[in-house]
Amino acid sequence: MYMKSVHAAALAAAFTSPKDININDPTSIRSVASTLAYGTMAWYSGNVTDTPETIAVFPPPHYWWQAGAAWGAMLDYSHYTGDSSYDEVITQALLSQVGPKFDFMMPLHFGSEGNDDQAFWSFAILEAAERNFPQPDDTTPPWLDIASNIWNSMVVRWNTSSCGGGLAWQIFESNPNGMHYKNSVSNGGFFQMSARLARATGNDTYLEWAQKVWDWSEKIGFVDENYNVYDGADSQDNCAEVNKLSFSYAQGIYMYGAAVLYNYTNGDKTWGDRTSGLLKAADSYFSPYPNATNIMFEHACEPYEVCNTDMKSFKGYLSRFMWATTRMMPATLPRVQTLLNASAIAAAKACSGGQNGTVCGQKWYVGGFDGVSGLGQQMTALETVQGLLAQEATPPFKAGEIKHVKGTDSPAEDSSSTTDPAAMSATPTPTPTRRSNSAGSIFIDWRWAMLALSSVLVLGFA
Repeated sequence: MYMKSVHAAALAAAFTSPKDININDPTSIRSVASTLAYGTMAWYSGNVTDTPETIAVFPPPHYWWQAGAAWGAMLDYSHYTGDSSYDEVITQALLSQVGPKFDFMMPLHFGSEGNDDQAFWSFAILEAAERNFPQPDDTTPPWLDIASNIWNSMVVRWNTSSCGGGLAWQIFESNPNGMHYKNSVSNGGFFQMSARLARATGNDTYLEWAQKVWDWSEKIGFVDENYNVYDGADSQDNCAEVNKLSFSYAQGIYMYGAAVLYNYTNGDKTWGDRTSGLLKAADSYFSPYPNATNIMFEHACEPYEVCNTDMKSFKGYLSRFMWATTRMMPATLPRVQTLLNASAIAAAKACSGGQNGTVCGQKWYVGGFDGVSGLGQQMTALETVQGLLAQEATPPFKAGEIKHVKGTDSPAEDSSSTTDPAAMSATPTPTPTRRSNSAGSIFIDWRWAMLALSSVLVLGFA
């Protein structure tokens, strides 16, 4: 059943010109989101070619992690719009990457997989768990068990031999790109995973780890006193100097983790203050010019024409996690709507390229399509627009509500198999030791100096 083309699954969807969106009309939002989702999935053909090398992933230059991010975006699409057209393809993609130990340590990616890559796939798995997204049968563990497996594979990599703790960017010692760099996305990803697993299972071991990662992130300087989130630090000098480069997705990852903990702790003021602080600091990613008020931009690279393929997708994750934050901490909704309503309109206007006038560009503040298209550009617009429907959707389920839904059962229906929070362990298990000679790509070149300088300047004037 999975061989059906994703294009065929959406042929019946009428194209709606994104630039004509009415953000006060749910029907208009759904129509535009449908168009943007189709544009996103137009980049995917893995369910047709159906080989180990192509299933679930997108063509170069997109790395494995961005595929995990894309399936997370499509899970959001299904949940927010109620359109299940892509659900089978999403399920196939997720299950194809679980790996032999059901922890997303894929032999195909041994040597190149990083902690941040694994974290992004975990976000998608957690979305599936928190929404009771159906699985075909019992041949794989429930989504929540898989998320716990991922966490167990990561916790043993917490390395106190330098910097007082933290996860390295990379996993494999054979990969020279990032073994000595501890970055905010890997550690923020582990922080958010811990927070969500605490809420999803009721197991306070996860809560303790979330607090531990937060405390370490503050101590080391990844999160500063104003809640700006910086890129990382080199463990070879014991993280003495933090790289002040900053990107929107890291801000969003920590923000949503803090919001989940606010919800899980029944409104603990400390986590509320942290969530509010992270949201306030996110202002640096909006309003690039006086005539572009509240429009999101990637401040480290967009104004300087130096965003690489990865960076062109980052805004989408900030949007995703800002919208999600409003469901965990409702007091954030007015500010998030102020920022993302304007950004959604601008993003939709930027999706006016191509023959059908539906291809998305990169810069939302230019008033239309800027000619720079790609998968990341489609995803960022999709996440920002479909999140306008977040308040209508069911919030993420928590411990006692999460079920193992199988086949065509409705997520709202009772299931014969409910995940027992008491059975969810937070006990580390050994990770695979196989190594590969392949190494992940790293994009350190002359542009980093410019990026770092521009990031500091933007934060300085925020």
